[in-house]
Amino acid sequence: MEKKLLAEDSQIIVIILVAITVLLLMAVALIIFFFFSRKKIVAVELDKANLLISYQKDVLHATLETQEEERKRIAQDLHDAISAKLNVVSLSTNMLIDGSLNEQEQKDMMEHILTVTTNTLESSRRLAHNLLPPILENFGLQAALEELCDEFIQSKQLKVDYKITYNNSLEKKEELHIFRIVQEFLNNAVRHGEATEVSLIMEDGKEGIKIKFTDNGKGFDLKEIKKRKGIGLKNIESRIEILKGAIEYFSEKGEGVTFNITIKKI
Repeated sequence: MEKKLLAEDSQIIVIILVAITVLLLMAVALIIFFFFSRKKIVAVELDKANLLISYQKDVLHATLETQEEERKRIAQDLHDAISAKLNVVSLSTNMLIDGSLNEQEQKDMMEHILTVTTNTLESSRRLAHNLLPPILENFGLQAALEELCDEFIQSKQLKVDYKITYNNSLEKKEELHIFRIVQEFLNNAVRHGEATEVSLIMEDGKEGIKIKFTDNGKGFDLKEIKKRKGIGLKNIESRIEILKGAIEYFSEKGEGVTFNITIKKI
């Protein structure tokens, strides 16, 4: 009887030990599982963070590149439109001071100086307009965009069909970004797309601002453009990133291009 009891106790002890062992193994397995799962999650989050940092670096690089290009353009405009003409005025004035010209030559020279000075003033006004359009500052984004479209229409470069609805929902610095984006669209349509007709639709609704721009130009290969984006497209994407918006574009060679921009209201 006593031996039977000891045998039963031994079995119970074995069962308990086996159960404890199984529980320990399960606990170790769970710990290992959570460890590697957590490690994988951390790795994924780290990859996401690295991608975000890389994207932000690309945006910053594009922004700096855009700023540098704009500085070069401004410097070139100042040289071509103002400095060169002021040099002509200076040379002409020196000839008048020398007294070597007869009365008719002096009159002709003064008329020439007046013409060059008038042209220089017009060039400086146009340069200032390009830096910060006065109509944008004084009358808002809608008026500035309408004037911009009308300028292209009057220049006979493009047939522009536009419909703009704007409720003054953005700050001035944000309005300037949108103005520059549309300006870039129009310039690219003429210079690179060789378009003759464009359409601009801008809607300011409850959910945000939507802009759709299309042209009938020569278009481009989407795969190629995504590999090697030009300064104009980088400039547009940088401004949209600042506005916390989104952009989609569609194009085929010979079929023009379509840009869709969405800027959600906060």
